Amino acid sequence: MNTNSQNLPSIAKSIALADPSHDLSGYLRLIRSLPLLSAEEEMELARRYHEHQDLRAAEQLVLFNLRHVVPIVRSYKGYGLPEADLLQEGSIGLMKAVKRFDIGAGVRLMTFASHWIRAEINEYILKNWRMVKIATTKAQRKLFFKLRSHKDSLDAINHTQALRIAHELGVKPEEVLAMDARLSLPDVSVATPTDNDEEDQPQLTLFDSRYIPEDIAIEAEEEQLTYSRVHEALATLSEREQAIVEARLLREDKATLAELAEQFGVSLERVRQIESAALKKLKTHLSVLVA
Repeated sequence: MNTNSQNLPSIAKSIALADPSHDLSGYLRLIRSLPLLSAEEEMELARRYHEHQDLRAAEQLVLFNLRHVVPIVRSYKGYGLPEADLLQEGSIGLMKAVKRFDIGAGVRLMTFASHWIRAEINEYILKNWRMVKIATTKAQRKLFFKLRSHKDSLDAINHTQALRIAHELGVKPEEVLAMDARLSLPDVSVATPTDNDEEDQPQLTLFDSRYIPEDIAIEAEEEQLTYSRVHEALATLSEREQAIVEARLLREDKATLAELAEQFGVSLERVRQIESAALKKLKTHLSVLVA
């Protein structure tokens, strides 16, 4: 490495304090001032982190690969969000990738990390688009992320293509056309040099099929929505109903009817009746929320 390791703490502090939203150019210059890691250096850092919990090694893995987040972020230009915000989200994805990196997989970190970086950015984009009521159903969220891969070209979709994609993704043709209009800007390859700096090309030529960023984002969004709906539905129950439902269904060490009957001073049959009535209320409330 060209940068003296003694300078890394100050460089790390500078990057941590840097705010891309205030000085994007300065932030980019800072991360490009760091050297590129060789495969051997990268593997040694990963080994030190995973085998010896060396946090300095993990920090270096993140720092020396921040530049590779930039071209991935710029492939999301068509979503209308600030580049600085996407850089911050992508950096979080890189940190998660370093934590999960399998040193025995035989691939470079960025081949693995690109999927986690994109997953973090996808989730951020989806949350922001939901604020303006776009991609509000699971099918529309799937359309949101998968439309580009189902298109025949970067050109606008015609009616025939819209019918085919709508059938493949389970949405209406007009939804396909509307989403295509919103995402009309072309993709940018992650192997495209940024600012004429060829060293910024991560050259991601391998695909890790274990992690599909779009699916990760969709599943995370569905899980969060489900949690929010259940939490809201539980709030409609009385305190006793909530306690019984949580004890019977939501705890790992589920309570028996006999235990609850003793706790509330009622019969087993009464506990069963309360549980049944509470579940009917939840089902009714959740059906309204999902509709």
